[in-house]
Amino acid sequence: MKNILIGGIGNVLLGDDGVGPYIARFLDAHYTFEPGIEIADLGTPALDLIDQISGRDAVILVDSVSIDAEPGTIVLYRKEEITRLTPQVRMDPHSPALVETLLAAEMFGKTPAEVLLIGIVPQSFEAGCALSDPVAEAVEDAIAKILGELERWGVAYQKKPQPDEISTWWTSEAALQALVS
Repeated sequence: MKNILIGGIGNVLLGDDGVGPYIARFLDAHYTFEPGIEIADLGTPALDLIDQISGRDAVILVDSVSIDAEPGTIVLYRKEEITRLTPQVRMDPHSPALVETLLAAEMFGKTPAEVLLIGIVPQSFEAGCALSDPVAEAVEDAIAKILGELERWGVAYQKKPQPDEISTWWTSEAALQALVS
């Protein structure tokens, strides 16, 4: 049996930073996966991310990435590319600390064999619960990349004939009203 995590990283209250959790919930609402595949909204992890990835066969993470590219651009980073980066000084307690997490997991012999970070370039991190148009338009392509990776790993999935309602409390009318009040 495969032990794979598909995790959405981000703060849903900061606009495009919520793209990872949105995609995780979209996948959960629209697809069924073979046993051993976990879809999770990881929120804004720090070094506790090691608990989520340790001992997994593979991990796919989705997050916004601030690089010099057009908003909505999707970039893929594999484990080898991520671990070549020098760990950065974290500016806030919510930085995912992915490099440090992978290095620590490797030290304990519990690093996943496969790691893929699907990064989506944000347009805005302003307070609010909605994704910008360029990032919302990139969601479908990001999901296609996730499903393609699962196919490459031999993971079975199928689209639900009747998708569930996406459970995103942060996009409900009441949540939006509470945010602006």
